Amino acid sequence: MPENRGVVYKGPGEVDVVDLDMPEFELKDGPGVNPANVGRKVNHGVILKVVASNICGSDQHMVRGRTTAPAGLVLGHEITGEVVEKGPDVEFLDVGDLVSVPFNIACGRCRNCKERATGICLNVNPDRPGSAYGYVDMGGWVGGQARYVLVPYADFNALRFPDRDRAMAKILDLTMLSDIFPTGFHGCVSAGVGVGSTVYIAGAGPVGLAAAASAQLLGAAVVVVGDLNPERLAQARAFGCETVDVSKGDPGEQIAEILGTPEVDAAVDAVGFEAHGHGGESGREAPATVLNSVMELTRAGGAIGIPGLYVTGDPGAVDEAAKVGALSIRIGLGWAKSHAFTTGQCPVMKYHRGLMMAILHDKVAIAEAVNATPIPLEDAPQGYRDFDRGAAAKYVLDPHGLVAAATG
Repeated sequence: MPENRGVVYKGPGEVDVVDLDMPEFELKDGPGVNPANVGRKVNHGVILKVVASNICGSDQHMVRGRTTAPAGLVLGHEITGEVVEKGPDVEFLDVGDLVSVPFNIACGRCRNCKERATGICLNVNPDRPGSAYGYVDMGGWVGGQARYVLVPYADFNALRFPDRDRAMAKILDLTMLSDIFPTGFHGCVSAGVGVGSTVYIAGAGPVGLAAAASAQLLGAAVVVVGDLNPERLAQARAFGCETVDVSKGDPGEQIAEILGTPEVDAAVDAVGFEAHGHGGESGREAPATVLNSVMELTRAGGAIGIPGLYVTGDPGAVDEAAKVGALSIRIGLGWAKSHAFTTGQCPVMKYHRGLMMAILHDKVAIAEAVNATPIPLEDAPQGYRDFDRGAAAKYVLDPHGLVAAATG
């Protein structure tokens, strides 16, 4: 039998790489697994040899102890891999296929899936609509920061790459299809970004950088990225974005210096609930800061995409209200300006095939935009530490050395 190892959450600030059982076509009991899912048969699934699995900012929320994630949870929802075994109900995938796996797990059968809202599938998580691999309160599907992983409803979920050799040549770009590229793109689409738009992206982490690249792909005239981190702001400038350092004060004043007006057509919140204040308050956590600032910055009649994560349970929040996701949002301002807001998980399947084609035909260099940086699976704890310190990199775990071999 092959050896399986994976990244597990040990407690606040700590992850480790440990031996894991090989996946089977049945969901077993374990940390974070909803009891109603234990014993669930997955004859519609495939087992993947993981080619690449990325560290996500959403993982960091759990690792920082800012969720109710249990110790022992196997992490990882950004998965690209090779089919090595398939269940008896899988018809359209074959052993040897190289596939991208959306971070949302979707059945393909419920009302929401049929309406393309695969981020809120009704059948995969007994707790609530929507599910994901290796994530708290998402049903307990085992994460993919591992050597091998089970993917359910594989005929529906997995996106097969049309040519293996061509895909491996662009594997650092294609691995972004599992989450951050569609998520950033969805943030821009839901904010109404189009040809000639002026766009503000709050946050220069990987999702923010992916959103900035997406805005360019959609034809934006100017993309402004705001952050506190000089290294990440430099990364945004490296592919043609304007930047504002929100630690220096009101982003509106800095945007006015760039555009001649303190307003933009569209805004994207790629920060989420661990937001900090602006200017002199930038050292203090203030979870509603970004939501309130993007309402100020977005023109009347504009729209705001919110791919940044907001949670219903945050034990490390700055106040009691925020611990249950109740934030002091100026909804009256957004109402007065007739803003449209779009929240929630990105429905990855709505976008991933088109974005795959854009990558394969050299219309976007997403790995370059987010500074994709491959590291061995065993180096995951250091990758988490570096990412948490604010490194301007998207760490790509390479469990079998296949990414290193393909990229040199």
